[in-house]
Amino acid sequence: MDRQEFDIIRPYNAGEMKGALNALLSDRHFDRMCHGLAPWLPRTVRNGLFRLAFIGVKTPLDFQLRFMKPVVKHILKKCTKGVKADFGGLDKNGSFTFISNHRDIVLDSAILDLQLHLKGFRTTCEIAIGDNLLIYPWIETLVKMNKAFVVRRSLAGKDRLEGSRLMSSYMHYAINEKKENIWIAQREGRAKDSSDETQYSLLRMLNLGGDSQHTRENLRSLNIVPLTISYEYDPCDYLKATEFQLKRDNPDWKKSKQDDLDNMRTGIFGRKGRVVYVAGSAIDSILDTMPEGEFTKEMYIELAARIDRVIHAGYTLFPGNYVAADMLSGTKEFAEHYTERDKKTFLEYLEGQYKKIKVENPDREFLMERMLTMYANPVRNKLRAQKA
Repeated sequence: MDRQEFDIIRPYNAGEMKGALNALLSDRHFDRMCHGLAPWLPRTVRNGLFRLAFIGVKTPLDFQLRFMKPVVKHILKKCTKGVKADFGGLDKNGSFTFISNHRDIVLDSAILDLQLHLKGFRTTCEIAIGDNLLIYPWIETLVKMNKAFVVRRSLAGKDRLEGSRLMSSYMHYAINEKKENIWIAQREGRAKDSSDETQYSLLRMLNLGGDSQHTRENLRSLNIVPLTISYEYDPCDYLKATEFQLKRDNPDWKKSKQDDLDNMRTGIFGRKGRVVYVAGSAIDSILDTMPEGEFTKEMYIELAARIDRVIHAGYTLFPGNYVAADMLSGTKEFAEHYTERDKKTFLEYLEGQYKKIKVENPDREFLMERMLTMYANPVRNKLRAQKA
């Protein structure tokens, strides 16, 4: 395949970064956002500072380290109680496709990039981002400067299949020729109830662009590593609960662009508590135990379930998770994992989140149950994974 075919989805390369900066600084929506952050600075001064800070930035990796690293560090200092990352025995000079559960639209990959850098890995990740989130042109420009490639979810029919094939081909190229890492979520969109499950269609897509006639070899060449992300508190829990009620009351309800922006803003700047990243081993050993022959739909489903077990087993569970599980079951099965003070703290947190919900005729019992379920599901899934 002519590599120019990747131009529509790939991140910017070194020769395009200066032009991308110019496009960003001339965009009125980007300028409006910057004005909101620093209204005391005239536009010419803001743009001059950007250009000054950009000196020496030649590649998307340079951009990540110069701009994104300090921004993410600041967010984590302000909005978390610390981040821990365990990448096990992964080769720091290797190239991996990290498939993870999805906790935050923006920060999942941003935190991963920072932790890879801090742990001494050779490079950070190219990031798969859905075109549904590229609400304004400046967002697409910014994410492509930040090593992101575009998942074209808006395509339909044959175009969607060809789009999936193109993206898969690009991912194989990025891993095997560019020697980049890749991050991609295990499913389209976040699991609203935090019961994280890998879509088998994702694995099918990953096979489409491989050079081999055999699915195992195509998947093996991507060095797929299941990655578990655990948050003590999900700042978007009340927004997800709101969506549950709106969808229940009106099956035709759909999120607006403003809803997506609110979710991104809340996810970035909201309270998260402790955050933990745990990488499993590459799935080669799982592929070795799959039945012989070409992959069927059932085999993809089984592989997705095996990846899920690795992700679920990697959860870090916090007192609130156990409190939620006991409250929903009406038992004290997990009481050894929390104190009465832990329970009081968690329930006060939930009450505070409930008060943020803005919906006509809020159904308190339903909304609280939805939020409790979000915190209880990781407990249930981890127990099932440990028993499997």
